[in-house]
Amino acid sequence: MQDQTADVVWRPGNVPVSTQFDDPYFSLENGLAETRHVFLQGNDLPGRFRDGFHIAELGFGTGLSFLTTLQAWQARNCAGTLSFTSFEAYPMARADMAKALSAFDSFGPLASALLTKWQAEGGQFEIMPGVILNVVVGDAQETLAAWTEKADAWYLDGFSPAKNPALWTESLMRDVAKHTVLGGTFATYTAAGFVRRSLAQAGFHVERVVGFGRKRHMTRGTLSA
Repeated sequence: MQDQTADVVWRPGNVPVSTQFDDPYFSLENGLAETRHVFLQGNDLPGRFRDGFHIAELGFGTGLSFLTTLQAWQARNCAGTLSFTSFEAYPMARADMAKALSAFDSFGPLASALLTKWQAEGGQFEIMPGVILNVVVGDAQETLAAWTEKADAWYLDGFSPAKNPALWTESLMRDVAKHTVLGGTFATYTAAGFVRRSLAQAGFHVERVVGFGRKRHMTRGTLSA
């Protein structure tokens, strides 16, 4: 699994589409606005940022969610450290990542900092002082279970449950809960009933809320048990 990289085709606007899952990596309408709505607002960020805050993610993709978070962290002038751990089965080649991120001019030097450090085999990178990115390559059903840390917030950012059901199983949602601090949160663009039920059974208080753009609903929650 660790030797596999993402295989992509391109739609207009430099939108990458996974050939493994036949699904775009971000919204065809406005990927940046979608990311802010789903993952930042869905986890009550940047208001919860503090020294030592830890975000975990299923599916690193193009790095869009990470860079959106980093941009918000910088804009808030947060002191201390931010940790971001992402579990990715098919890491993107640097050239493909650069092409995808070229669609987002606002990232500027932040995208350059990520691309300079990026290695498709994963690892831990200090993207800038105080910001640590850890990319765990492999099947999340195995790598998350072996992870020894807990996150304050989760971005459940795998491809659509219909296209990539392995990233939305009951057992994986239980592992997400096990690796979340009490009172920690998750957010995801999907509102699929089986995903919401699995997260509720894992111990989250789950809410279905307004989605982004033409998507009527998304899901967020807080670990309560």
